[in-house]
This record gives sequence, structure tokens and C-alpha cells, in this order.
Amino acid sequence: MTAAPIVLVPGFRLGAWAWDEVAAALRSEGHDVTAVTLPGLEPADADRSAITVSDHVDAICKVIRAAGAPVVLAVHSGAGVPGYGTSDRVPEQIAAMVYVDSAPAMGALDPKLSAVEMPLPTWEELEADGSSIEGLTADQLETFRRRAVPEKAYCPGAR
Repeated sequence: MTAAPIVLVPGFRLGAWAWDEVAAALRSEGHDVTAVTLPGLEPADADRSAITVSDHVDAICKVIRAAGAPVVLAVHSGAGVPGYGTSDRVPEQIAAMVYVDSAPAMGALDPKLSAVEMPLPTWEELEADGSSIEGLTADQLETFRRRAVPEKAYCPGAR
């Protein structure tokens, strides 16, 4: 029996690059691994205004279907919401699901927010809100800060 393919989905403000070290370690153990950059979180994508949670679910489902077998789906942080949607849409294609620090920031999907995008807060603000950066090296934190993409403050029409 071969191991199920693994699909890694990063959370708020992150692209597939956030899983590079984890993906490399898993591949070195012989696993088939795909990391996903959700729509609107590509560095070159300037306009995220029309992106919805449904678009994120579509992107994850596309990767899962391409795997050709039920997958282990690992979702991090803000990817928990589209992760739930994905598990509802293609439950037969998910062998197991892993939620990593998956709890969206308070108000991140609040329609009353006036901001269009939420830039990456300071490390102090993240920790004050209950997020943890414990265990991340200085190099990892610098990469996170440099590569983070502003997150939509609200996803109108989220389905």
C-alpha cells in the first residue's frame, strides 16, 4: 500500500513557499507532496477584491482531483475555512485532514470592516491576538515578513 498524496495549504498571507521546508522533508521520506498558493495570494496578483472563499475551495479541489487518489489535506491558519468547504465538496477524495494552528484572526471575515486588505501585523500584535510564532527562526520570520501578501479583510459573496 502506498501512502496517500499530501496537499499542503498555507494560511493567511502565505503562498505555497511557506511549506517549502516541510514539503522537502516529506519528499525526502518518499511522499508525494503538493503545496498550494490560494488565488489572490500570489505576489504578482495586485487585485484581490473579487476573490472569494469559494475560489479558494475551487483551487484546493483542483489540486486534490489532480492527485488521482484520496489525499491527506493539511490546512494552516486561515486556510481552515476553505479546508472545511473542501471537505464538504469532495469528502470522498480526502483520506485524512490535518488542521495546523487553524483559527482565523478575529474579524478577518467581518463584513463591518472598512479596510479592503489587512497587511501582516507586527509580531507583537500577532502574539497579543493569540497567534504563535514560537519555534520560527529569525530567517523564517524574515522570509515570512518579506513574502507575506496582504489578506482581504472581508470576502463578500463567500460561499
